[in-house]
Amino acid sequence: MIYRNAEVFIDGHFRICDFEVIDGRFVAIGNPYLPAVDEAAGDEETNLDGRWVIPGLVDVHTHGSMNADFSDGDYEGLKKMAAYLAESGVTSFAPAGMTLPYETLAEAFATGKKLHDECPEGCARLMGLPLEGPFFSEKKKGAQNGAYLRDPDFDAFKKLFDGCDGLVRIVDVAPELPGAVDFTAKASELATVSIAHTDASYEEAAAVLDAGATHLTHLYNAMPPIHHRKPGVIGAGSERDDSGVIAELICDGYHVHPSSVRMAFKLFPGRICLISDSLRCCGMPEGKYELGGQDVFLKGGVARLEDGTIAGSASNVYTCMLNAIEYGIPKETAITAATITPAKEIGADDLIGSIAVGKHADFIICDESLKPETIFLGGKEI
Repeated sequence: MIYRNAEVFIDGHFRICDFEVIDGRFVAIGNPYLPAVDEAAGDEETNLDGRWVIPGLVDVHTHGSMNADFSDGDYEGLKKMAAYLAESGVTSFAPAGMTLPYETLAEAFATGKKLHDECPEGCARLMGLPLEGPFFSEKKKGAQNGAYLRDPDFDAFKKLFDGCDGLVRIVDVAPELPGAVDFTAKASELATVSIAHTDASYEEAAAVLDAGATHLTHLYNAMPPIHHRKPGVIGAGSERDDSGVIAELICDGYHVHPSSVRMAFKLFPGRICLISDSLRCCGMPEGKYELGGQDVFLKGGVARLEDGTIAGSASNVYTCMLNAIEYGIPKETAITAATITPAKEIGADDLIGSIAVGKHADFIICDESLKPETIFLGGKEI
């Protein structure tokens, strides 16, 4: 199928062009137009009449949706999550494990590997598995279950990594914990190491970044704020533009103030990765839910523990992208932060994250405000 006359997001910009999809892949992109189809050979085309086309979005930090949580280790629940994401325009994802016993994480990762291998029709592609926890600070554990916190343990991580055939793409660590630097040096050979749930000083964060960490988990949240004499994790990560330190950002309208969203994009130019950090309550009505053995209450769009601590979000990353644009982030910048940047962070940018020849034909036809009209996964309309 050739799609003609669309404003297509390619290489960080929109431009009018045609593109062709065969067998679920992008096979040609016009400059700006492709040759006429051979109707005798059964070729087909459709005119998009100037509508906007963006790549399918990529969420590298989601826990759940539709009353399912990745850490449940339930395959049918994970499929429900993946179907909801695909229908929301999030065509690839990396569901995150959290602070739980290693055995529970191993079961969840095995379930994730099964979905990755089977890739059911109509479900978002599972392209990686982040390990958010248990190597966290008690002081900044947030909504993570403190009963299962552990010091960095490379052997335990390697066992989980091997158990899912290396599908773990991101592993989190608090730099101030004993052995964090050594852990980072070893783990960064296998996956992206991210600083998370930490009370680390600038010096402690810098030591882990020097050892190979290149990612910050949900910027601002569960880490010290910037202080002019204590720049902390945010200062240490922001100045590492030469090593490309990427910062995740939850843009659900509750975790981070719109001004702080704009600040983040200035502190990390070209290095923001939009995420949802969504929980099982995402896509569900208000009420009581569960997170890692703790009760979570969804009310007014915000998910909180019983003590009032904000947990994850109840939004998907498509909504987060639209929020970022509403807050003043240029749409090209926001799209990049929700597509190719996260794809790179899980080492999947050769397959997903942009409209390019050879990649999976995951794309969304939108109106000018980027509200989705039609979603395609592997060239098939969802």
